[in-house]
Amino acid sequence: MNYTSLSDRWTLRDYWGAFKVRWGLGRSSYLITPGLYALGNPGEEDPVFVTANYKLSVDHLRKALQGRNAWILVLETKGINVWCAAGKGTFGTEELIHRIETTGLFEKKGKRLLILPQLGAPGVSAPVVERATGFRVIYGPIRAKDLPEFIDSGLRATEQMRRVTFSLLERVVLIPVELTGLIIPSILLLCFLSLIGAFLGLAGSFLGSTTRSLVDSVLVSFRTFLPIVPVAFLGVILFPILLPILPGRAFSFKGAVLASLGIGAHLGFLYSLNGVLDTSILFHLIPYFFLIVAIVSFLAMNFTGSTPFTSLSGVLKEMRIALPLQTVGFLVAILWLWIDLFTKKGAL
Repeated sequence: MNYTSLSDRWTLRDYWGAFKVRWGLGRSSYLITPGLYALGNPGEEDPVFVTANYKLSVDHLRKALQGRNAWILVLETKGINVWCAAGKGTFGTEELIHRIETTGLFEKKGKRLLILPQLGAPGVSAPVVERATGFRVIYGPIRAKDLPEFIDSGLRATEQMRRVTFSLLERVVLIPVELTGLIIPSILLLCFLSLIGAFLGLAGSFLGSTTRSLVDSVLVSFRTFLPIVPVAFLGVILFPILLPILPGRAFSFKGAVLASLGIGAHLGFLYSLNGVLDTSILFHLIPYFFLIVAIVSFLAMNFTGSTPFTSLSGVLKEMRIALPLQTVGFLVAILWLWIDLFTKKGAL
């Protein structure tokens, strides 16, 4: 068999790599070469654990098997984790058979057993693999950390091992990569909208609808659209934290509810300061309501692929309904604010 030895202990480099990919840094290149790996000193009777070539998946597997002798077969999934790769078809039947053939696992004389992650089941046909290779396929637990108990109990999984969870910690872990992905788009959007707004402000000044210098026009326009950045960042932080308690089923609706609650809290804060809400302030907040709801609702849908709460058909149906509404709300808000800049101060 053609294999490479693999350590069952994480180094500082592994911890640093895991930290970086959680922030979306170098995510596309964080992978390991597909093939057969050996933990400890495995023999003919030791089973083969199958995983994706996303390095963090391999790292969690070898860490869970610490102190044990085991074979690890890494499939080519283009650096995608098991769950997503199974949905895309790269963690699949043909690739598994191909790796068994090319690594020489056919030569294994002892226990011919493959242990696959449960979340890889949608991509693999166990009967086809067994007929083609002679290896029996067993699906292990969802979480790698449950593997020691699974192995010690005679390859029997408890009900808890088969259940997909989405705890607070599992939701919070998603926040860093979402924040990192927002930095450049939100800044570019802010700059674009502010630039157009500044030109409209100057045009209004030339036509007599406002009196504003170039510097004033730029500053007012920038302040007008600045809420986009903190709203976006707060949205991806608060949404996963509050997800289970937000009403509704669709993530876009949950995001809209979160945005509405935020605006309501802002109005409550203004009322606590003055004891009254000026109708002009309420009117001025209308475009921001459309803008904030559209942005937070859209960003909330980014979490659909990371949770056990949604299905592919449900997400597609949601997108057909939500995206047009979000687009209309966003455009209404932007046009309203641009008109506001053309005619008056236009900033909160």
